[in-house]
Amino acid sequence: MKKYITLNGFERLREEFRRLLHEERPRVTHEVTVAAAHGDRSENYEYKLGKKKLREIDARLHRLQKQLESFEVVDPAKRPRTDRVFFGATVTIEDEDGEYTKYQIVGSEELGPGCISYEAPLGKALLGKREGDSVRVRRPAGEVEYTVVKVEWK
Repeated sequence: MKKYITLNGFERLREEFRRLLHEERPRVTHEVTVAAAHGDRSENYEYKLGKKKLREIDARLHRLQKQLESFEVVDPAKRPRTDRVFFGATVTIEDEDGEYTKYQIVGSEELGPGCISYEAPLGKALLGKREGDSVRVRRPAGEVEYTVVKVEWK
């Protein structure tokens, strides 16, 4: 299954990969080298901690590399303008109580404030909808209806 990510999300992950590879890993490697010079490694807390940090960094680098290779990058600014909700769109919805909420439809690896995954129930329900369309989404607290108020491409 193809995984999508916005250009901004991809750039953030790529920057994290670069920082880990070229800044964090060399710094921790130096710390481990210094700690190893202090003698007996079996009782050297700094050495053990440094080796643990290196394993964590290497595992994150491996995961990031696999993710970066597998994503299809979507730049919402370069998508043809449409009034439909698709990946990368920013959509304003209104709930049954008249409350407005704005979300950008993004990949699950780039979630944050004001974002919702295209794989989440609400994100799935919104895909393909137009301004004025309604969607019903089942939640643990019960079903709720939302109306699409505005679709934007930024």
